[in-house]
Amino acid sequence: IVIGFYLIYEGGMRMIDPPEVMGWTVVILGGIALVVDTLTAMLTYSMQKGSVNIRALFLHNLSDALASVAVIVGGTLIILYDMRWVDPAITIGIALYILYLSFTEIGGPIRTLMLGSPPDIDGNDVVRAIQSVDGVVNVHHVHLWQMQENTAALDCHIVVERDRMGEADKIKENVKSVLHERFSIEHSTLEFEATDNAHQEAQVFGHRS
Repeated sequence: IVIGFYLIYEGGMRMIDPPEVMGWTVVILGGIALVVDTLTAMLTYSMQKGSVNIRALFLHNLSDALASVAVIVGGTLIILYDMRWVDPAITIGIALYILYLSFTEIGGPIRTLMLGSPPDIDGNDVVRAIQSVDGVVNVHHVHLWQMQENTAALDCHIVVERDRMGEADKIKENVKSVLHERFSIEHSTLEFEATDNAHQEAQVFGHRS
């Protein structure tokens, strides 16, 4: 994002005072870059769906390849028509594309770093699924977050009848099974409370500050 804004600034300064540009050098370097970026984009395309890091690499290579095409076109126009303003215009165009990719892709990593809720899991559905397990009376203090790129985690308090506290391990096993099968949640921390010792007026999600 910082590079994108810097390129816009640099392109604007060059638009005001277009520098001398060596057209053939631009075309030749742009052609070499196009070949390299196209090959690397092809290599990372099949792997980019499962990893935000590989996806960032793929998009970087793709944007570089598109930028190389623009550079080649710009260099050709400079050679043929001495249109020196094309160079900063292309710089600004590339910068805008970089900013577009950056802002559209940054949400996922920020969600993971800030331990945000998984976008594809409805917390209310998770609560209802836990409550449907035999022996569960209530659920509260639920925390659901994105632990890794493709891994969600959960911790919560589960209320059971006092006379079924001896079955806590079995109930826990059933709850974890439901979480895994229905929501692919493999990491969960479950705290059990008996009905006569449960938190009163507890929030379903999070804790009251």
